[in-house]
Amino acid sequence: MTAAIVPLQKSKHANTKIKMDPTFAHVKEQHIAPVVVHEFVQAAAEFPIIFVKNSENGQFQAVVMMGLKPGENLFVGERWNGIYIPASVGHYPLMLVPDMQQSDNLIMAINESSTLVGDSEGEALFNDEGELTAFAEQRREKLGQYVESDQLTRGFAAELAKRDLLMTRPLNIRVNGQEISLNGVYMVDEKKLNELDDEQFADLRKRGMLGPIYTHLGSLQQVNRLAYMKARQDAQDAE
Repeated sequence: MTAAIVPLQKSKHANTKIKMDPTFAHVKEQHIAPVVVHEFVQAAAEFPIIFVKNSENGQFQAVVMMGLKPGENLFVGERWNGIYIPASVGHYPLMLVPDMQQSDNLIMAINESSTLVGDSEGEALFNDEGELTAFAEQRREKLGQYVESDQLTRGFAAELAKRDLLMTRPLNIRVNGQEISLNGVYMVDEKKLNELDDEQFADLRKRGMLGPIYTHLGSLQQVNRLAYMKARQDAQDAE
C-alpha cells in the first residue's frame, strides 16, 4: 500500500484516532530499522546494530537487524518477540516532516494509509477544543528528540566513514544446517580502530564516539540471537 503522508491538521483530523498494535505488524516485512545513538545501549541488548550505505548519496545509516534476510522480521508475531521497541518502529504512523511553507521548520504528519489510523477507536489526536491531546503532544515531543538524535547519529556514521573505520563484509550464519549470507553490512573495523595513534583515539573519546562504537561492536553478538530465533521459527512452521 502506498503511503499517504499528510500534515496533521485539526480541521482534517479532528476525529482521527490511532490504534495501538502490540505486534507492530507494520514492520513485519522489514528486516532492518533505523536506530539512533541514544538507543544504542538498549537496542544492543537484543539486536545487532550495523550500518548500511545509501547507494544514491553514499551516506551511512545505523540500523538494527530484526531478521536475517529482506522481507523477514523475527520480532513480529502474535506479540512483539522482544522487550525493546526501536523508536523508529514505535513512532509509526506519526512523523515529523519539513513544513512546505517554511522548510526550516518541522511539522507533525500522519500516514493516513496506515491500518492503525481511523475514526472509531484508539488514541485521539485532538480534543474537543481543537487542541492536541496529551497523547499527541507527547508523541510530538518524542519525535522532536528523535530527529535531533538522528542528526547526531548521521554525523557519527559520517565521521566513522571519513576516518575509514567502516568496513563491509558478508555475515555468514548457519541455521539448521543452512548457510545464510548477508551482504551490504557495514561495521566498525576493530583492527583499524586499535591501530589509531593516541591522538586520534583521544579525539574519538573527546567527541563521545567511543561509547557508541563499542556498543555497536558488542551488539554484533546478537546475530546469534537472530539465528536462534530463526531456527525456532522454522521448527514451529514445520510442525
